[in-house]
Amino acid sequence: MSKIISSADAAKLIRDQDIVATTASSGLAGLPEELIFRIGERYKEEGSPKNITFVNGSGIGLNSEGRGLDHLAYEGLVKRIISGHPGFSHQMVRFITEEKVEAYLFPQGVIVQLWRSLAGKKPGVITKVGLGTYVDPRIQGAKANSITTEDLIDVIQLNGEEWLHYQNISANVALIRGTTADENGNITTEHEVANFEILALATAVRNNGGIVIAQVEKIAEAGSLDPKKVRVPGVMVDYIVKSELPQFHFQTMATQYDPALSNEIKVPLTSIKPAVLNAKKVIARRAAMELVPNSVVNLGVGMPALVSSVAAEEGMADEMTLTVEFGVFGGVPASGFDFGASYNAEAIIDHDAMFDFYDGGGLDVTFLGLAQLDQYGNVNVSQFGPKVTGPGGFINISQSSKKVVFVGQFTVGSKEIFENNQLVILDHGRGKKIINDVEQITFSGEYASKAGIPVVYVTERAVFDVVDGRLRLIEMAPGLDLEKDILAWMDFRPVIAEDLKTMDPSIFQEQWGGLKEIIYEKRNDKVLESVM
Repeated sequence: MSKIISSADAAKLIRDQDIVATTASSGLAGLPEELIFRIGERYKEEGSPKNITFVNGSGIGLNSEGRGLDHLAYEGLVKRIISGHPGFSHQMVRFITEEKVEAYLFPQGVIVQLWRSLAGKKPGVITKVGLGTYVDPRIQGAKANSITTEDLIDVIQLNGEEWLHYQNISANVALIRGTTADENGNITTEHEVANFEILALATAVRNNGGIVIAQVEKIAEAGSLDPKKVRVPGVMVDYIVKSELPQFHFQTMATQYDPALSNEIKVPLTSIKPAVLNAKKVIARRAAMELVPNSVVNLGVGMPALVSSVAAEEGMADEMTLTVEFGVFGGVPASGFDFGASYNAEAIIDHDAMFDFYDGGGLDVTFLGLAQLDQYGNVNVSQFGPKVTGPGGFINISQSSKKVVFVGQFTVGSKEIFENNQLVILDHGRGKKIINDVEQITFSGEYASKAGIPVVYVTERAVFDVVDGRLRLIEMAPGLDLEKDILAWMDFRPVIAEDLKTMDPSIFQEQWGGLKEIIYEKRNDKVLESVM
């Protein structure tokens, strides 16, 4: 019997109360969106399937209405979502806020590793990832609204230590995506920007007695594919859908298809144009001073990406191996709506395997965004007022890196200029970001202190660290008044270091040129340590 069916027929395979899981990276990459669209269309026409649970590890959707999870935003269709990041699916976010669906916001790395647990009939994922954050059942248990009541996470004791136990999610429908399927169902991913967790998810659902449906671009003759390029063997795939709607098979949020994003070709990387001198660049320069020689690095979205630009401008790009959490090592991560891909990558492994590397401490340093910061060193990037976005890989990465550097502007909407290597504030901004208590704990300063993880919080006005679970001011920008320009714009008085320093004035000038000396000095110190 042929495995090839239409996407409309595939949608008819979903039953009431099924647990449907999908693969994806940030936005649309790796997302079998045509299948998700057809499920929504079927519900509009037939009122079925009802009350499904939908699971996705990474953010799906677009920075506009109607994509990703929004295809399922009909009352009665979805009972529960378990997601690493629903923030790109704006209608579904409203459903969560309006309590029309139950919602759990799990760490991205945990979700993709739960598929391996289900596949191997193991008892779930046992990890320290999430301790002390809103995921911890003693805080919120990852529940995003008041109608979400079932406990899916437990605190357990092993060998005298606290761990979180994430219960298995018994998905019985897998929606995966590849580039080519042969008639037997073998799947390759040559046009995709990564391999994602398609093998882990397919194995999990297959071993759980469910069905695996693959959305692909092309169908090949049985046995014609290079077996070393097959990412999911055909015995694990029940149905193949050749995409009929190209708008629902985008390579990234921004790009239909670019062979450079899938690393089918290498491209010459034109020299990076230096960023203009502004507060963000000053922050990136100060953050780059936290690099160590030959760092393995993860950069968050937005301002953290400027760190790589600064390193390149300073001739220090070779001191970093940049990684993307979907499994990409080396090269240059794509920015903007192509996030999730990398140009000229050196290696691409599976999504779930990358989080083994991250969770085990494989990152030397990570640079992450800073939306809210409080007196305990806690950071919030996942919920603001009633709006939820989810953590993505933030919790895994921030709790497992050898060093964590948060970057963000000191207040919301401030304006400043730089004169004589000093910061001059023109407008203090319209809101504080450093507050008594963050709205949601996405990163726990207390956990970091107990675990001995060095944490630095970099803004254009001041630099902080966290000691014994309390935020400490360690540097301030030249030209500022401590009380008027810093403490007056915080909701609390932090611990102030006895040796409070001035931020390096040279990072406030048009040309810097100081990063090379900092990195070389650290390398020499490391050599001296090794011979002593």
